[in-house]
Amino acid sequence: MRVSVIGAGLAGCEAAHQLAKFGISVDLVEMKPQKYTPAHHYPGFAELVCSNSLKASRPDSAAGMLKQEMRLFGSLVMESAEQCGVAAGGALAVDREKFSDYITRRIRENPLIRVIEQELDQIPEGEVIIASGPLTSEPLAQAIQRLVELEGLSFFDAAAPIVSAESVNREIVFSASRYGEGEEGDYLNCPMNREEYERFYQALVEAESAPLKDFDRRDFKVYEGCMPIEVMAKRGPDTIRFGPLKPVGLRDPRTGYRPWACVQLRRENAEGSLYNLVGFQTNLKFGEQKRVFSMIPGLESAEFLRYGVMHRNTFLDSPRLLDAHFCLRAEPRIHFAGQITGVEGYTESAASGIFAGNHLARRLTSRPEITLPRTTMLGALAAYISDPTVTDFQPMGANMGILPPLDESVRNKKERYRQISARGYTVLRELLESEEDVK
Repeated sequence: MRVSVIGAGLAGCEAAHQLAKFGISVDLVEMKPQKYTPAHHYPGFAELVCSNSLKASRPDSAAGMLKQEMRLFGSLVMESAEQCGVAAGGALAVDREKFSDYITRRIRENPLIRVIEQELDQIPEGEVIIASGPLTSEPLAQAIQRLVELEGLSFFDAAAPIVSAESVNREIVFSASRYGEGEEGDYLNCPMNREEYERFYQALVEAESAPLKDFDRRDFKVYEGCMPIEVMAKRGPDTIRFGPLKPVGLRDPRTGYRPWACVQLRRENAEGSLYNLVGFQTNLKFGEQKRVFSMIPGLESAEFLRYGVMHRNTFLDSPRLLDAHFCLRAEPRIHFAGQITGVEGYTESAASGIFAGNHLARRLTSRPEITLPRTTMLGALAAYISDPTVTDFQPMGANMGILPPLDESVRNKKERYRQISARGYTVLRELLESEEDVK
């Protein structure tokens, strides 16, 4: 018995890991290092492209709730994140290379997983999990297109620049997390007064964007979760000041007051030698990024080690194609997982791979099928992407709004979220314990 898993990203690695835990042999097919997408550069598996943050760790947050559920399944991504974390206040952030190296090593050392380095132009026979990601190569994308017989959807995604820590002007930039959460140094803060912000804003909205090569601008759609900073800025002069540049919870030690706006830099690696510009996903030309972002106080001499880039992402019309187990309704031997299904975010992608792999493994080993309760975050995401009543389908990340309300009203939001999270965790743990699957 052997299953093909296509793609060694977060979802594909989790799917292969789950199958192997059930004693099932896996062919994990990955086109790197033979071929890279426009957004990928590192040869290891589970490469993080957009950011090095896996979002909040707090159990009373949507992202934290999902992480708890993933751990119950024995998540390889959570295991790696705990080994390769970097300080990031209340968020779970990782050293990208160490994170990828850890997962790559665990996958390659597994005797039940055979890695095949190859670009596919057709879908293999037999049981398959397609976790080829939002940048699926064109030959495979065409094969999927023929399989589903529906026009694919697409949106554009962007990554933020990275600067060297030693090039940041520490006479201006100060270390602090909002409201004092986390350790000093988790974030560096570039404070702006009103005049500095207005000059920066004007330069940003007037800066020249890079051409979207090979794509039809009539199809241009940007997912809100990775909105380029220049696109967001054009919505109005205060949009980014109340978004990624919000100064709340921060105080400039030079003045003793809250800045008018503040750009945060988040630690990119464990050594603290690299920082990324939080919320600064962009499609500006590289020269324009250097010119405009160097106007940020403290970054006037910044060394940009990676500029932001924009690339096209594709995903299925999942409500018409997939069931709540991420299984293709028209051809049940095929599962999909990851962002190609329309779940948005690192942990969401990994979690979908966990469940797709777990579900297929159960079927192949004649174990009882699990349907995730809607009160769990993963169950709610699975229900959303498979709901045929959803008409204008767009990627969805973990959020409390997709969960059913509590039986009794709780006015305090933090307490309400805590109870919602505890409810989901308890019901999933009891379900898995009844199946003796908690690892």
